[in-house]
Amino acid sequence: MTQFKAHNHSEADVEASQEQIWAALTDPDLLTKLTPFLNKIEAHGDRWIWTLTSIPVLNKQFSPTFTEVMTYEPMKRISFSHDPAQTEDKAGTEGYYLLTPKADGTTHLVIDLEVSVDLPLPRLAKIPVVTAMNAVMAGMGVRFAANLLAHLQET
Repeated sequence: MTQFKAHNHSEADVEASQEQIWAALTDPDLLTKLTPFLNKIEAHGDRWIWTLTSIPVLNKQFSPTFTEVMTYEPMKRISFSHDPAQTEDKAGTEGYYLLTPKADGTTHLVIDLEVSVDLPLPRLAKIPVVTAMNAVMAGMGVRFAANLLAHLQET
């Protein structure tokens, strides 16, 4: 097994209150609907078990399940990191959501995410695997943003 990592950072001013965005980002059932490739989240206190659908990486399909430790600074920051006790997990994430209210009623939202996966591929596959991971993450980010904005307009 070889570990591969990809990183994505995005930020935008969102036409919604900090409270609306916070409610969406802390609702595991809603996140499942908003996030592409996400099959379900099982929330057990500060431990969230994420199960993804099949994700293409090169000519293989990968369906990871991993546990994240969630840390909250209410209405400001949600941090998440892979639960180190889950040594059998083949994937994990590190990152955060940062919400900053603005005077005009919008909220500045920052999303920073690093994904790591263990795959049965040689280290020589790093460039194409990371390229594929970055492409999948970028597509997921675009779809997540569109889904989040659509949800916030409905609330």
